[in-house]
Amino acid sequence: MDRFAPAASWNLEQSYESRPRALKKNKKTQESTRLPIKTAHGVVQVKGTEVVADSSDEEEEEEEEVKETVEVEVREEPKGPKVPEKRRVLEAKEELAKTASLVNEDPEENIAMTRRMRDLASDHNPTIVKLALLALMAVYKDIIPGYRIRPMAADEAAQKVSKEVKKLRGFESGLLAGYQQYLTRLGTLLRASRKADATATDKSVAAVAVRCACALLAAVPHFNFRSELLKLLIEVVSVRSVDESFDAARAALEELFRSDEDGTASLEAVTLLTKMFRAKRYRVHESVLNTFLSLRLLAELDVKASTDYVENPRKRRKKDREFRTKKARKDAKEMKIVETEMREADATVSYEEREKMQSETLKMVFVTYFKILKERPAGLMGATLEGLAKFAHLINVDFFGDLLVALKELIEDAAEDEDAAANSTEARNATRESLLCVITAFTLLRGQGEKMMAVDLNLFTSHLYSTLLPLSLDADIEYSARKSLRLPDPSAPDAHTSSVNVATEVEMLIRALDALFFRQNAAANPSRVAAFTKRLLLSALQMPEKSALASVGVVNKLGKKYYGKLAGLFSTEESVGDGVYRLEVDEPERSNPYAATLWETILLEKHYSPDVAEAVKGMTKGFRQTNR
Repeated sequence: MDRFAPAASWNLEQSYESRPRALKKNKKTQESTRLPIKTAHGVVQVKGTEVVADSSDEEEEEEEEVKETVEVEVREEPKGPKVPEKRRVLEAKEELAKTASLVNEDPEENIAMTRRMRDLASDHNPTIVKLALLALMAVYKDIIPGYRIRPMAADEAAQKVSKEVKKLRGFESGLLAGYQQYLTRLGTLLRASRKADATATDKSVAAVAVRCACALLAAVPHFNFRSELLKLLIEVVSVRSVDESFDAARAALEELFRSDEDGTASLEAVTLLTKMFRAKRYRVHESVLNTFLSLRLLAELDVKASTDYVENPRKRRKKDREFRTKKARKDAKEMKIVETEMREADATVSYEEREKMQSETLKMVFVTYFKILKERPAGLMGATLEGLAKFAHLINVDFFGDLLVALKELIEDAAEDEDAAANSTEARNATRESLLCVITAFTLLRGQGEKMMAVDLNLFTSHLYSTLLPLSLDADIEYSARKSLRLPDPSAPDAHTSSVNVATEVEMLIRALDALFFRQNAAANPSRVAAFTKRLLLSALQMPEKSALASVGVVNKLGKKYYGKLAGLFSTEESVGDGVYRLEVDEPERSNPYAATLWETILLEKHYSPDVAEAVKGMTKGFRQTNR
């Protein structure tokens, strides 16, 4: 207590006052009593009373404001670390996989989650875009129903429905909207790759888009927006440059034609293709026109009886009828109406409707073929003749005159086309096309039977006869770009094979001979049979092994059918005809074949191929034994 005795004399306030401290600037401020004003630029300003301050104070305030703004700018610059692209791709993979699994588990509940997947399809990273497109394609293939969604009318949307129906309608509307946006995105990516400034990345993304479109067309051709898918693929095949996307789109169209049962999708695709041909003035790749060969046109429309019910039952007698009350008859009538509606909902196509659609498809195909025959664009004549040869039995008899005139003109111009082949990169294979013309002409005759007996086909027969010797000297008589082991010529102008009819020239020759001698109802001219037999064996001496064996087989078949007309040619002891055999004449009836003998069989019996030698020995043995 003694130490606090002098406390009364302590000066505590003096020590506090002597401490250094920062004094606040005395600012003369006055509260504003005016209302705020909104300028024309939308900025609200508050006006206050003017305050008179020293210049030094104003400079200090400006310096403090500059420091504060600098500090704010420095604080706004630093952001979070940038995510590497490789990590973004991994995160996108995980997100796409998780979203796709959730949508597949419950599509009606989680259909809205596909929006995030479509957002990723618009990312700046091409890898993420590809992954999103493929993931969406797989999701839509799984969740798209097996029926076509019908748009609701206004009165149907206003009706009160149960929760299940409302949920299903919401799913269908969300599915349609998302699926349409997805197809629009595919079209945008494809068109971006067609621009002049398109990069390799754009083309790779477009290739994935075409792949997705092909997969969807093959998996869900019945669903809505099929026209958009077809337009996208036809846009791909409308160019003449062939790449992987082109081949994929063409293969998808061919598969659609082969698998289409009711003919609706085929009719729609053929309509779009014919419009594209006209717009391009038939300057398209040959393989696009060859897709018509995959159509199922009137070949399967056979009337078959039903195994479930009798279509035309006999009227039962009154005592055999089953007794039913009025209510039972009413219920049966209502059930019949329900069954009719169910058949309409299942899109069941009747025989008449299917035949009508395929007839319209066939009409457009033939119009395209006839237009090409008239204009003769480069590179499409072979494909056109192949199509006519396949569908010739379906052509109306009214078109036969014009078609045969066009075929005759093509055969007459074959020599000119061969001369132009050496100087033109777009030259046609005249030999192949002339053989196709002959096959088409005889197929027309066979398809119509007795109605075509008055048609003169001597020009086609004479051309086939004159083609035998030059064809036997052709080195490519057994070559096919898809069947032969020999590699194509790398210096050829078009090394890409596009022909659907991959038959070799000798196979087409055998088809033409078969149509001439074994498919006609009328009896063949004896001089014609003998002349073809003589020239076939003469050509077999220059042909390769397989071609020679095929020619000997045709001669053997001719000998069995026309034995009485050919037996004298195998005998060297007697002469059947007078005069001299004229080898140089290209008309079989004027070559005087009965003045010659088949001495070629002696050389063919010594052929280097044992198969050819044995075939000739077996053929001549039968004729010699009979002559004895």
